Amino acid sequence: MALGPIEVIEIAFPGNQFTGTVIPELEKLVESGTITIVDGVAIVKGADGEVEFVEFDQDGANEAAQRLATLLDQLEAMISDEDIEHLAAALEPDSTAAILVFEHTWAKPFRDAVVDSGGFLAANFRVPGHTVDALLGELAELED
Repeated sequence: MALGPIEVIEIAFPGNQFTGTVIPELEKLVESGTITIVDGVAIVKGADGEVEFVEFDQDGANEAAQRLATLLDQLEAMISDEDIEHLAAALEPDSTAAILVFEHTWAKPFRDAVVDSGGFLAANFRVPGHTVDALLGELAELED
């Protein structure tokens, strides 16, 4: 099975305010075949800095985590315990985070077309939206 590009993201919710309102958008992305979520874990960091990891399908997980579990198309563990610990260390106290590992399923037909035509991916990078917004704001100020 040839996979599409894999991406790992951490979505932080300061004040442990994860309400699950992002889940419907994730469901749309999965149902449309845009992405496939292949691994994930929730991190809860207390005000004292104590960290708890919760697998989405873990017994006793809250409703939002269980709903995320239904979206998982688990491959083998795609993110290591060390990676999770590294991401948790950077999380502010009294915060919750969801670490999602997903495949860009939409890219597979394009990748196949590139390969079939004799091409290959020579470079790839991602610019976060907030970085683009800040740059556009600075450019707009220069024009004024």
